[in-house]
Amino acid sequence: MTRIAVCAPSTPITLEDAQAVQALAAAEFSGLELEIHDQCFAVDGHFAGSDESRKAAFVECANDPSFDAVWFARGGYGACRIAEDVLGSLTHAAGQKAYLGYSDGGYLLGGLYRAKIGRPVHAPMLADIRRSGGKDAVRRALGFLAGERDGLEPSLADERHPVAAFNLMTLAMMSGTRLMPGLAGHVVMVEEVSEYLYAVDRLFFHATAHLGGIAGLRLGRVSDVPENDRPFGADALSIARHWCERHSIAFLGEADIGHDAANKIVPFG
Repeated sequence: MTRIAVCAPSTPITLEDAQAVQALAAAEFSGLELEIHDQCFAVDGHFAGSDESRKAAFVECANDPSFDAVWFARGGYGACRIAEDVLGSLTHAAGQKAYLGYSDGGYLLGGLYRAKIGRPVHAPMLADIRRSGGKDAVRRALGFLAGERDGLEPSLADERHPVAAFNLMTLAMMSGTRLMPGLAGHVVMVEEVSEYLYAVDRLFFHATAHLGGIAGLRLGRVSDVPENDRPFGADALSIARHWCERHSIAFLGEADIGHDAANKIVPFG
């Protein structure tokens, strides 16, 4: 039996979310056991409980040797407020686990990867159950935890370099901090949601300045772009190509990741 701890380093989930995912797991993945921490339902303003309670829940799950993986419940915002502190509280047991999430969870995935703790994985989260097609997204993550590999991002099949995947905002904000992993020689995949194209351009300006020496960049989906008061004049692919060229980064095309139910899995490394 593979045991999975679910905690919420950022924002809370509902009991209905949890029950729907537990029912799906019980019906289709008999070799998995989900343990959803009570902290996932706590509310403290924007967050799933206070910084201290979110830190405590993550450390409890990560350091418990009876769990094989830690699955982040939901993104949003909040993981950066606790990530540096939790990394200093992890024991040997934390290094034996996979850690699954994306979006705001990228702060923890990046910090864990930098510290060489466990196996960070960009993957759908529990709260994706509420998306259109969300059951398929949750199945993809649970299938990966059960040993399946058909949910992996397609380019990984032929990739010879180590890889990492991040939300673009998360990567840009993490750059230059003590959470930023060394990505030289990596193929880096990025995606974004709900940002104006001028903001996507600004994020690439900052992020690519910190990506010297990477093997290349792939662009995932840039979705739900708000309509500005004037056209930006370039789409997301053109923006990515522009900043890659400015920094002599190989642009490798598109990646099948994004803030949607089709979001594919990218194990780091």
